[in-house]
Order: sequence, then C-alpha cells, then structure tokens
Amino acid sequence: MLPQALGLAVTAAISPTALLVTAVFLGSASPRRTVVFYLVGAVAMTGVMAVLCYVVLRAGHLYKPSERSGRYGLRLGLGLLCLLAAAYLFRRGPRAPDPAKQNKGVVSRMVARPGSKTALIVGVVLYSPSITFVAAVQVVATSDVSVAVAVGTMLLIVAITVAFIWLPLTAYLFAPERTGKTLARFNGWLRAHGYILAVGAVTVAGTYLTINGILGLTGVV
Repeated sequence: MLPQALGLAVTAAISPTALLVTAVFLGSASPRRTVVFYLVGAVAMTGVMAVLCYVVLRAGHLYKPSERSGRYGLRLGLGLLCLLAAAYLFRRGPRAPDPAKQNKGVVSRMVARPGSKTALIVGVVLYSPSITFVAAVQVVATSDVSVAVAVGTMLLIVAITVAFIWLPLTAYLFAPERTGKTLARFNGWLRAHGYILAVGAVTVAGTYLTINGILGLTGVV
C-alpha cells in the first residue's frame, strides 16, 4: 500500500508552475516569510482535501473485501481519467508564451506582487487537488489498515505533494545564494522539459491505475 500511495504522490508533486512560483517568492523582499505562507496555503489545501477524500471513500466501505468491485472500479476510473488528461495535454502540445496575456491572470498578478496574504492564496489555488493526488489518497482510504498507518501515510502524501515548496525553502535557509542560482538553472530546464515531464507523470499514473483496476476487477490480484 505504502509504495503505491507514495509513488502516486510523487506524480502529484510534479508541478513546474509550483516550483517557478517558489523561485519567484524566494527572490522577493521577504523570501522566508513569503514562502512559508505559500507553504501554509498549499498544506492547508492538500490537507483538507486529503481528509475529505479519505472520509468520503471510507464512508463507502471500499476497504472491505466485499467491496472489491467498487474499490478496483474506482481505480480503473481514476486511471482512465489520468490517461484522458494525458492525451488532452499531448494533443494540445506545450503552450508558447503569449506576451499579450502575460501577468493578466489572477495568480500571475498575485505572484508579481508577493506578500504574505497573496502567497497564502497562491498556495491554496495552485495546490487544488489533482487526479493523481486523489488517486494517492484513495490507495490509503481503500486499504484495510490501522488509523495510525493511515494518518502517517496521509501525512507523507501531503509532504511529498508540496515538496516543490519546502525542499527549496530548506535549501535556501542553509545556502541562499547557491539555492537561488540552482533554482534559476533548474527552472530553465523545467521550462524546456516541464511539459514532457508532466505528461509523462500523468501517463505513468494512469497506466498503473488502469492496469491495477482491470486486474482487480478480473480477480487476478
């Protein structure tokens, strides 16, 4: 259960936009305070949604052996949604920057004027639940494990999902200048390869969930 949930959490964590925002906030007038509020918003959103998803799925008793078809049917459905999302992203292709629309979005305007309140809101908005995040939570919710194991795994899922915030922040606290330069180089790489990385992550998650759902429904696993 744990490797499956954490593996899906890693795919949910892959967000070039989230890392780019972290880099921008670390370059603001109050980098530590701004990124901490950004992290708080992200953790609040992912934590609340994780609890809601967990409670709803547990209420359906999908962890029980008698609910095998429902449990694996859910995984198959999430897998197909991931594959559809990956197909849409692949068909659409990477979006070229549009100077006419630059800094006109709500999030773009808030990031351009970093502050505690705006950073908190950006964290909430950017970390609204993705299909892969829900998929990670459902692995825990549909497994017959103790409350302690479930809580511990959910905390790990949230921590991994927001890793693109707390990892750079931690590095910045120990080596500000080096972290800034590293993030600048890495963001350049993400701008060039982030699209492929995102599509690949969603495809891998969708393929795994679809196969797992089919095998479960047919009684193979």
